[in-house]
Amino acid sequence: MPDESLRQQLLDAARGAREAAYAPYSNFKVGAAVLTATGEIFTGCNVENASFGATLCAERVAILTAVAAGHRGFTALAVIADTPEPVPPCGLCRQVLAEFSPDCRIIMANLAGQRQLATLKELLPLAFRLPSPEGGAAG
Repeated sequence: MPDESLRQQLLDAARGAREAAYAPYSNFKVGAAVLTATGEIFTGCNVENASFGATLCAERVAILTAVAAGHRGFTALAVIADTPEPVPPCGLCRQVLAEFSPDCRIIMANLAGQRQLATLKELLPLAFRLPSPEGGAAG
């Protein structure tokens, strides 16, 4: 798990990203920040759509932004929302993260300052994997 200073930096980045969330239908604003294996931080916010299936979660926005910048490995992901308890990533976001970093650490938080730490494997113990063309697991 990242040290306390880095965890706080990720949470601050996620909190800032949350401010840009586009959530006119649910008013449920979420921010996320992902830490790459090279130490860079990418952020994301949720972006809703009138066609609800087109909505993107903050975690996936952060991950996909990092992937678009050429990153494939992540060591930590922070997610924050205005909820009574620390907010976990949804199942779809967990699966997307598992594609790139099955050993990723997750920092879940709420605006009241509560935190919960977990590994992705704890949150998604049986992630779906396709075999790679070489015969092993992909990723």
